[in-house]
Amino acid sequence: MTKLHGKVAFITGGTSGIGLETAKLFQAEGAHVVLVGSSTERLIEAGKALSGKALLIQADIRKVADIERAVEETRTKYGHIDVVFANAGASTVASLDAVTEEYINDNLALNFTGTFFTIQKTAALMNTGGSVIVTTSFLNTIGYPGLSILAAAKAATRSLVRTLGAELAPRGIRVNAVSPGAIATPFYSKIGLPDDVLAQVAAGITDKVALKRFGDPVELAKTALFLASDDSSYTTGTEMVVDGGLTQF
Repeated sequence: MTKLHGKVAFITGGTSGIGLETAKLFQAEGAHVVLVGSSTERLIEAGKALSGKALLIQADIRKVADIERAVEETRTKYGHIDVVFANAGASTVASLDAVTEEYINDNLALNFTGTFFTIQKTAALMNTGGSVIVTTSFLNTIGYPGLSILAAAKAATRSLVRTLGAELAPRGIRVNAVSPGAIATPFYSKIGLPDDVLAQVAAGITDKVALKRFGDPVELAKTALFLASDDSSYTTGTEMVVDGGLTQF
């Protein structure tokens, strides 16, 4: 029997990279996948990659009303949620002098409060044995210039995993995090750096990775599968680092 047979998995930020690879793996392991994304066009393409079998919901997790609507659509179709993968997040590079109030508010809405309300709203549909997985980042451990607000948001999210893990434990719901290092996803192409500078950054990061390569999104997906399944039934409040040794040395 597959590891997620018959379970309902609610995934945000699932139209590319880690989210999409996780959705594919969850589906292959028997889950009914609910894919939440902000772009209708990317959702359609992701739906094709999932053989047209996923429930696709367009929603902006920066808006609580959108999260509530996505959860209600899931409740209407399936009645409950077994697994939540709060994976949505993004940012652009901004130096200290370039950071504005609007920049901070937008980053926090996408990378922190959106995650919090995703957990809050989905938890109402979860039962004993449920699993919440949050994507944090190696940035919550090391200092990297130009990404101060994203790093702070990810550190706050890591704290949420501990506190909400404790709060939801009496209900038998586990809360854990996956912390990606340098992973080959569209994230880096969206942070606002010119291609030549991006290539230099990638080379510099690779040099610091013990395994001397970027990770593949499927390597994160396999970690998410462990946390989603009963294989991790005695694991909660923790952060599983998948970074090729980037933050270990």
